[in-house]
Amino acid sequence: MIPAPASPTPVTDGVVPFGDRLRRAFDAHGQLCVGIDPHSWLLSDWDLPDSAAGVEAFGRTVVEAAAGRVGIIKPQVAFFERFGSAGFAALERILADARAAGLLVIADVKRGDLGTSVEAYAQAWLAVGSPLEVDAITVSAYMGVGSLDAAIDRAAEGGKGMFVLSATSNPEAALIQRAIVADGPRAGRSVARAILDEVEERNIAATKGPLGSIGVVLGATLDLAGFGIDVAAAPLVALTPVLAPGFGHQGADVANINALYGGYAQGVIVSESRSVLGAGPDRLVEAIVRRVAETGAARG
Repeated sequence: MIPAPASPTPVTDGVVPFGDRLRRAFDAHGQLCVGIDPHSWLLSDWDLPDSAAGVEAFGRTVVEAAAGRVGIIKPQVAFFERFGSAGFAALERILADARAAGLLVIADVKRGDLGTSVEAYAQAWLAVGSPLEVDAITVSAYMGVGSLDAAIDRAAEGGKGMFVLSATSNPEAALIQRAIVADGPRAGRSVARAILDEVEERNIAATKGPLGSIGVVLGATLDLAGFGIDVAAAPLVALTPVLAPGFGHQGADVANINALYGGYAQGVIVSESRSVLGAGPDRLVEAIVRRVAETGAARG
C-alpha cells in the first residue's frame, strides 16, 4: 500500500485532492475496482430485462455488493446511454447509491474536446451537486493534453480526478499510440509516452501527496515497453495513478502486477468487470471478496 505522507496534504477551502482520496481508498480496501458493465448477455444471465430498468437493477446490485468490500467502482456509461434519458436516470440513481455507500466512482465516459465544450463535460460529470456527479472520468487527449485544461482546472477545484487515455488494450490503437512525436519538447517519444510525460509533469507541479490527481489509462494486456513506456522510471513523488483495464476476463493476471507496472504498481487501479460480474447476483459478493484477496496478495 502507498504510505501516507509525513504530514497531511494541504487542502483548499476544505477540498481534498482526488489523489489523496484514492490513496485512502487503497489503504482501506485495496486496489481492486469493480466495473459496472451491463452487457445485454449479462443482463440475460442475471434474469434481468435488457432495458433501463434492467441496467438500474444490475448497477444497484453491484453497488450493494461492492460497498464496504472495495473502494472504487467504474460504470461504463455507454451501456446506460443506449437507453437515452431513461438510462441516464437509472445511472443517476446508481451514482446516488454509490455516494451514499462512500465508494469512489470513475465514470468511463472517454470524453474529449476543447475550450468551453470540454469544460461543459466536466460540469456534467465532476461538478459537486450535478445529477451525474462522480469522482473521476476517463478522457481522450487526441487534440492534445492541453485541450483538457479547462476540465483539469475544474476537476482540481472540486477534488476530482481524470484518467487520460495513453496506451489502450485494443489492437487498433497501436498505430497511433506507438507513433513517434516528430518535433517539440517530446520529439522522439511515442504518443503514449508523451501523454504520460505531460500528465506526470502536471502532477509533480500540483501535488503535495504521494499520488497525483490526474491519471492515465495503461492496458494490462500490453507490453508497455513496446509503447515507449519504461515502468521502472516512475517518479518517486506525485506518482501518476494508472487505471488498468485488462485483468481477469481479458487475460492479464493480477499476480503479475508488479512486473507489468514496475514503479507504477502502487498506484494501479485493478479494473475488473466481466470476471467478477459473470459470477451472477447470488455469488457476486463471493467473487468480489476473492478478487480483493488475490489483488492484495499480488501487491504484497
